[in-house]
Amino acid sequence: MRAGLAVSALRCTSALALLSLTLGCAHVAPTQPLRLVGQQTQWIAQTEQGPVVVQRSLTPYSVAKGALQPLVPLPGVQPVTEIEVLQALNDPGTLLIDMRDEEGPPLPTIPNAFHIPYSEVEDRLDELGCVRGDKARWDCARAVKVITFCFGPMCVQSPAGIKRMVQAGFPVDKIAYYRGGMMAWQALGLTTVTGYSTPRQ
Repeated sequence: MRAGLAVSALRCTSALALLSLTLGCAHVAPTQPLRLVGQQTQWIAQTEQGPVVVQRSLTPYSVAKGALQPLVPLPGVQPVTEIEVLQALNDPGTLLIDMRDEEGPPLPTIPNAFHIPYSEVEDRLDELGCVRGDKARWDCARAVKVITFCFGPMCVQSPAGIKRMVQAGFPVDKIAYYRGGMMAWQALGLTTVTGYSTPRQ
């Protein structure tokens, strides 16, 4: 019985370690406190028992980089959950955009996701139904709806990409934001793939 429990514990530990590596957050002690909101590394909760310091710690589901992102990165952007992402996977009128700026081997992603890094998105709006206009702006009257995501709630990449899209002329009411990103998707045990779909021209 004890041997069985030991094997189960080993499997659980191995699974958590694998998830940590997949998310790029193996358990290496950070050299600086992890950011919570903006540059803040702690939040004081005033309770009946006295002040409690709220901080971030590195876990199998957390990452060291970034800080908590708002649910709505820009007014008019629609926040979505895993349910809306699932519904969009086979919707020809909606594109699921992975905005992670990858370095190294391809990362696991959501099935049917298209890869447009946040740092390139304002130059690739033609892949989202826009036509190049005057003065570096796009005509996006026929733009498709998009759902954007990146690593997770701490990731600044898709919020930054959304801002670039809107500044370039993409309509904000056609943008949805999956804040949970790959962190939530993988933590929930949802299927991932390696490789991306090709955006329609």
